[in-house]
Amino acid sequence: MKSQLLRLRSLSFAAAILCSTIAGAQATKAQTSQQRYTPTPENLKARAWFQDAKFGMFIHWGVYSGLGDGEWIMETRPINRTDYARVPSFFNPIKFDPAAWVALAKAAGMNYITITSKHHDGFAMFDSRLTDWNVVARTPYGKDVIGMLAAECHKQGIKLFLYHSQLDWHSPDYFPRGRTGHSTGRPDSGNWDAYLNFMDGQLRELLTSYGEIGGIWFDGMWDKPDADWQLARTYALIHQLQPQAMVGSNHHKNPFPGEDFQMFEKDLPGQHTTGFNAEQSVSALPLETAETMNNSWGFNLTDEHFKSTADLIRYLVRAAGWNANFLLNVGPMPSGEIQPEFVQRLTEVGRWTKQYGDSIYGTRGGPVAAGPWGVTTQRGSTVYLHVLDWNGPVLAVPAMPRPVHSARLLRDGGIVEFSAVKGGLVLKLPEPQPQEVDRVIVLELEAAK
Repeated sequence: MKSQLLRLRSLSFAAAILCSTIAGAQATKAQTSQQRYTPTPENLKARAWFQDAKFGMFIHWGVYSGLGDGEWIMETRPINRTDYARVPSFFNPIKFDPAAWVALAKAAGMNYITITSKHHDGFAMFDSRLTDWNVVARTPYGKDVIGMLAAECHKQGIKLFLYHSQLDWHSPDYFPRGRTGHSTGRPDSGNWDAYLNFMDGQLRELLTSYGEIGGIWFDGMWDKPDADWQLARTYALIHQLQPQAMVGSNHHKNPFPGEDFQMFEKDLPGQHTTGFNAEQSVSALPLETAETMNNSWGFNLTDEHFKSTADLIRYLVRAAGWNANFLLNVGPMPSGEIQPEFVQRLTEVGRWTKQYGDSIYGTRGGPVAAGPWGVTTQRGSTVYLHVLDWNGPVLAVPAMPRPVHSARLLRDGGIVEFSAVKGGLVLKLPEPQPQEVDRVIVLELEAAK
């Protein structure tokens, strides 16, 4: 059956590439308009929803998970293209339960999922007609992972975003080579335009086969930052097919025309602590920060550097205070299960979001800049003071935009004493509860006149 399927796919390959080329030509016509990109009302509505959502699950999952050493193993080991072609034959995740994945995300308080449709190894985790280098044709599992998860997301009412790598260590047409992928054994030749047509063709498949998609999360452009990526054409294609879909790119630069949100890898916006985002300033677009739960994105058998639940909650709170979403990663095991250390932490985070979520969801970064003590978030006339690290009995912060009408603890409604002073506000802090991660104080401001 498998060899028969492969023959059928090879027969249709040329026709599929032709369709992709035609599609690319059609998208080129929109390039000029994309350079003058104006978001549609549907897109602006999606941006507002995204900023309200605040918390998402990142999923790095591919055939590389079976090797247990992260998603970069083809590059870091390194493994040549011929040997790596055997890896999909080991991938048979019979315990993959998309309903359980979505339910876990929801239980944690997450409102969207972003999953790898194709990582740097070029392997499609969906039923692509443009290549047999995909999960249906090459693995014993033989099922469309993206299709299964998309159906479950639609059923359970959670938005699905798709990570898609522009970098490709498998394709010979990804040429000239960039900073990576020099040990794969590919010929030193290729057709860059053909590769871009192929990439756009796969994006067309993703955006026409799986219902409404929240957005496309690009990665890998940093491999060849000076190449002609024809971004205007690709972004126009996405916005034509699904006007509400948000486009973002982890290129570590300031946003380009046609992008709808800005992400920061393993860093809060504008902080420049990791080296990934040195060239980025903070734009007016919706913001997102992505972080791992241990030190790995893809499944790593020996990585036991798990962040504590408290640290993950603090990251979510600080991200909200910096007016950003928090995209927290899991790297499922090759069996299809999410490892128990991740499940435990997500379950515990979910208990916190259930109690304190009002101070996060639907808010924007608050009126007081982040400080050693914590951050603020705001919704209308309500300001939330998130006291994350302060042992003193009194906390002084800059003045609010309008006079404070009342102050109370979010955890139990207890009154918090405060006094307005010149240029600031002084609060008498209640004692923290044992193992309390975040003392949230709710300030109600006088209504705007």
